[in-house]
Amino acid sequence: MTVNPIDLEVVTEGLISIVREMRQTIFRTAHSPVIADAQDFSCALFDPQGQMVAQGRDMPGHVIAMPASVAEIFADFADEMRPGDLYIVNDPYRGGSHLNDVTLISPVFVDGKLFLFPCVRMHWADIGGMTPGSVSGQATEILQEGLRIPPIKLIEQGRPNRAAFDIVFANVRMAEERRGDLESSIAACHTAERRLRELVARHGTDLIGESVAANMDRTEQRLRAMIRALPDGTYRYEDYLDLYTDGHYDAAIVRCALTVDGDEIEADFRGSSAQVAAVVNSSRAMTVAGVFIAVKSALDPGGLVNHGAFRPLRVLTEPGTVVHVSYPAPANAHSEVRKRVISAVMAALSQVAPDLIAADQFGTTFQNLIGGVDEHTGRPYLYYDYPAGGNGGFLESDGPSAMNPVDLGDISTIQSVERLETEIPILVEACELRAGSGGDGVRRGGLGSRRETRLLASGGAYSVQTDRTTVPPYGLRNGGPGAPTVTHIRRADGERVDFATPGKVAGFPMRAGDVLVMESAGGGGWGDPLERLPEEVAQDVAQEYLTVAEARRRYGVEIDRAGRVDATATAAHRQRLRDERRWLRTTVTANPAYTGQRGQRRLAYVAAGSDLAEDTLVEVHGAHPAPLRAWIRHDAALAADELALDDDGLQILGAAPHDRSYVRVLTGEGWS
Repeated sequence: MTVNPIDLEVVTEGLISIVREMRQTIFRTAHSPVIADAQDFSCALFDPQGQMVAQGRDMPGHVIAMPASVAEIFADFADEMRPGDLYIVNDPYRGGSHLNDVTLISPVFVDGKLFLFPCVRMHWADIGGMTPGSVSGQATEILQEGLRIPPIKLIEQGRPNRAAFDIVFANVRMAEERRGDLESSIAACHTAERRLRELVARHGTDLIGESVAANMDRTEQRLRAMIRALPDGTYRYEDYLDLYTDGHYDAAIVRCALTVDGDEIEADFRGSSAQVAAVVNSSRAMTVAGVFIAVKSALDPGGLVNHGAFRPLRVLTEPGTVVHVSYPAPANAHSEVRKRVISAVMAALSQVAPDLIAADQFGTTFQNLIGGVDEHTGRPYLYYDYPAGGNGGFLESDGPSAMNPVDLGDISTIQSVERLETEIPILVEACELRAGSGGDGVRRGGLGSRRETRLLASGGAYSVQTDRTTVPPYGLRNGGPGAPTVTHIRRADGERVDFATPGKVAGFPMRAGDVLVMESAGGGGWGDPLERLPEEVAQDVAQEYLTVAEARRRYGVEIDRAGRVDATATAAHRQRLRDERRWLRTTVTANPAYTGQRGQRRLAYVAAGSDLAEDTLVEVHGAHPAPLRAWIRHDAALAADELALDDDGLQILGAAPHDRSYVRVLTGEGWS
């Protein structure tokens, strides 16, 4: 039967409307600020085969990974589902993301048959574990990260499983708030069931089922057409996750080989670093989500999101790696791994569709938490903050500043200060753009943000799980990197406390009056910064995004005291900066391509007499838009103007032996 186009649109929008009403139910009834204010949750509808058929304006990092959790629930309970059942799961090894993301599904039956069913994934502000908020930068096993819930029945045929409820709430902090958020999720499922029954009464199950199938098919064909327009081939990139071994930086690598074959794309992450007993791993579900988010947002951002759009994509991973974690390794780096997957896929796509791809986003969810007991009330408190950063510049425009990237959707990263200060013993002292943090380029990267929060309680435990503290967001087409992520504590007496393992902190003791300073990363720049219009640089100075000195050093633009550009001096200064750039001839080496204890860092070899010291972090710009990041080693066999990589490194660059490549240092002033 061919579905009438009008019926198809009415049913499709009706299902999406149900998802939107689920969201409103949660938004209006949830208890914790991270749900009620930040909207860190997602809703969707699934069919009896576990295919996602509708979602609203949800968080892609949640909703795209939901099918993996649904599949695990089906694997255990498909033959025994009954009306009134409700299932819960958060296990990263079984389709979850991290333990804080709790997923519920509630099957809806019509005439005795499983019809469609709602699904909710919600970030619980605490799920137990070694630190308040369950986000530790120092966990070495999943058991330290909180309560792990396999697929279980939380409600059976309308009757709550009291033992399950009791176990859950005995193992989380601020249990009443968690209970309120759970009840909010359950209410959303009940709302969806009512609306689904109303939809059936209007249209019947046959028409709804046919419309669902037709909608997924047209979504699939739309994305396949976009992929078919790309040239076939395999495109490679690699990126890094922050990892420390014995206090030393020991980055883990995410390697991607992206193959376009007709109307399908395969993303192969085999060869990524082995999983580690540290917060640097994530589930396969998050890797799959990252691939989909990157491909869909680049090639078909305006199309619907449902299971049909998943069909043209294949993702290959190896269990026991940072992109496909296995028990008992921690999994709380879910968002960092997802973002690094997005960065790697986007960089690979830039080799085949350069005008569609922006420079790198700030690349981290930047989870900061302070927890303790408020001595004035005797009640526990939890402050959870996640400042947004800069997004990459692109062909048409500078990157957005202090705004969530594509994988976080509409989640709010600026919570109500009044609510926070009313409910938590803190004082938010600053929330502003981080001047100078955007990557340089013809199109500047967006600026990160800077927040300062003073602790008013007598003490608290600070934890942070973040990334991009050492290897910054990349630029494209010779664009500069965004500034890296920075956190520190400023004591009441003015002393600054930095951390030996930036971005990976667990339970650091804070005192009354301490100020937590959070500086999110900037976005990468697009295009050569020496080709940016001088008037646009002057405007950045006028907006206080840059200082006059930075405009001169980073863009070669000379600005007088009145804010006017000196065109003659600018042209001369830009030529000097071009002449000072380091260009080396690439060559192939048989030396080791990587180093690392638990991780893997790429090595690039230069002459022994080079002024590039060993272990200097550099980026190498070749024919492909995205640069290759590597750490320097010396080789006495090389000439002064040579830089040696293995063959794979040259493929990532798009370089051949003896090609000239621009080498930029990524330490100190080289960040900009």
